[in-house]
Amino acid sequence: MTEVRIHGRGGQGVVTAAELLSVAAFTEGRHAQAFPSFGSERMGAPVVSFCRIADRVIRTREPIVRPSALIIQDATLLHQVNVFEGLRPEGYLLVNSAHSFEELGLGEFVRGFRRERLLVVPATELARQHLGRPMPNAALLGGFAALTGVVELRSVITAISGRFTGAKADGNIAAATAAYGFVRAEREELTGAQAD
Repeated sequence: MTEVRIHGRGGQGVVTAAELLSVAAFTEGRHAQAFPSFGSERMGAPVVSFCRIADRVIRTREPIVRPSALIIQDATLLHQVNVFEGLRPEGYLLVNSAHSFEELGLGEFVRGFRRERLLVVPATELARQHLGRPMPNAALLGGFAALTGVVELRSVITAISGRFTGAKADGNIAAATAAYGFVRAEREELTGAQAD
């Protein structure tokens, strides 16, 4: 089972990201569940959502404490909330930022993991460019597909098309596709550098 935890702030589409990821997995014939963790959050407050993907029925319903993958939609949370709690040593990490892990103050942290599984992607910038709004969730799902291979880009696109219409759908699909290409290129560069 792949267990994904998504951290962001209220209003950034954190809950929608988990739902779209579960729909993407479902379109591939897999079992999936998505749910948020809500308290009295308001716009801008830290929010967490969860997504489980498996090839069999998922019976557990509790929050994910040992994630296979983390998606961080807002880099300002990195030093405010323990977003990395429970991340498995072989886990994946995707952070929405135009800055490197070193610039984000995470250089030491990432050394404890498989480097090709941890990447930053400028999802907000890609969303602004393609959607006209700073909504990074769809772009991050495209990046997640490239980073992990857990779902395919075409499944993410199907999920986006089922949720949005018109220019909103087109913009989100373009942002997801751009992030997919960005992450794929970054991963190839990392794996090539490690082979050298």
